[in-house]
Amino acid sequence: MKKGIHCETSRKTSYIYQLRHGPWQTRMRKISNHGSLRVAKVVYPLGLCVGLFIYVAYIKWHRAPATQAFSITGVAPGARWSQQAHSPPGIAAHGHKVFYGIMFDAGSTGTRVHIFQFAQPPRETPTLTHETFKALKPGLSAYADDVEKSAQGIQELLDVAKQDIPFDFWKATPLVLKATAGLRLLPGEKAHKLLQKVKEVFKASPFLVGDDCVSIMNGTDEGVSAWITINFLTGSLKTPGGSSVGMLDLGGGSTQIAFLPRVEGTLQASPPGYLTALRMFNRTYKLYSYSYLGLGLMSARLAILGGVEGQPAKDGKELVSPCLSPSFKGEWEHAEVTYRISGQKAAANLHELCATRVSEVLQNRVHRTEEVKHVDFYAFSYYYDLAASVGLIDAEKGGSLVVGDFEIAAKYVCRTLETQPQSSPFACMDLTYVTLLLQEFGFPRSKVLKLTRKINNVETSWALGAIFHYIDSLNRQKSPAS
Repeated sequence: MKKGIHCETSRKTSYIYQLRHGPWQTRMRKISNHGSLRVAKVVYPLGLCVGLFIYVAYIKWHRAPATQAFSITGVAPGARWSQQAHSPPGIAAHGHKVFYGIMFDAGSTGTRVHIFQFAQPPRETPTLTHETFKALKPGLSAYADDVEKSAQGIQELLDVAKQDIPFDFWKATPLVLKATAGLRLLPGEKAHKLLQKVKEVFKASPFLVGDDCVSIMNGTDEGVSAWITINFLTGSLKTPGGSSVGMLDLGGGSTQIAFLPRVEGTLQASPPGYLTALRMFNRTYKLYSYSYLGLGLMSARLAILGGVEGQPAKDGKELVSPCLSPSFKGEWEHAEVTYRISGQKAAANLHELCATRVSEVLQNRVHRTEEVKHVDFYAFSYYYDLAASVGLIDAEKGGSLVVGDFEIAAKYVCRTLETQPQSSPFACMDLTYVTLLLQEFGFPRSKVLKLTRKINNVETSWALGAIFHYIDSLNRQKSPAS
């Protein structure tokens, strides 16, 4: 039995040996070796190519800055951007130059930051491709007696800019604050201390800060900057000699008007200080532009009530006005001063009495020019808010109206206040004031005005024009020959 098993085992061993070492297996090894050589000839070069491709892709990915996407909230005519890649910084796809600007608007009722992104095709005027906006209340002037507190709000708005602007652009992005009527109405020393505190905060930031980074904007510059904004957004600045539009801005402390005169008589008849030269895109414009300090809506209210800017009523007396409902009594705060106010007892028509009082406040304070009848005008700020509040325009989209619509609304609201004294107590006063202010400027009742908060989804404030003009000035300083 053992012998049989041994013989069987020997035969199996011999069979396995033949399979491993016989002629058939030898031929298979030869075929296998030959096939391996052929596969190696194909696989090695292919592997080398794949490896090289992966290496090159990695290097490109590693060196290129991360793509930065922007949601376009505002695009001026001619802009063609929906996504922006910064490679290298300042130059985008198609050779467009990309740059940013930060403008702080320190108004009488709040401080706002506007962060603008521009794109400039080669040898063309720039276009606005993105805007970020944030506002804080109260206005900077509210911290006149506690300067240190003002820094917190400024820093909060600066942090918005740091989040919005790519790191590589920080050092080249100009940072500017311009204060308007709120600080213009403060005593000089208080305003100076506030601006110095803002400048300290700015200097500690990573942005481009010049010696002129913080200032009180004079009224003329405010009007000019707003004019630049409107004409930049409507595309009027792109075409030399093309038609332009006028601008009306009604703020809290001041009101501005600006347009480009086409009639020689307007230039000849304008009083001193009403004409200003503006240089943009290597062209010079001679604008009619003026700011009326004290004729902004809030300051006008105080004047109509008989109060004095920045001063409480004598002995805390009540301010009485024919523009309020006869039965109205209440309090109103303006420029950190609280006034007790009430309506005037009278049987006469409320609108007529109010119009008489407003005319007294406006008498000989506004220059009238005939050319405004023939210029297309955009109006914003409180013009827009008032029109929207009484349904003259859509509250979200804005719209067009004629000057006479303000008068119709004023008469209706004044009549309503006689029976509903607590409903919008200042509506009669405000609408009557706007009606007469526009007429004093020279606008007929039939004149069409376009009221808007935005053009192409961009805020129609002076801030865009101011930062754009500032950047244009910086570029001219770098290239004086141009």
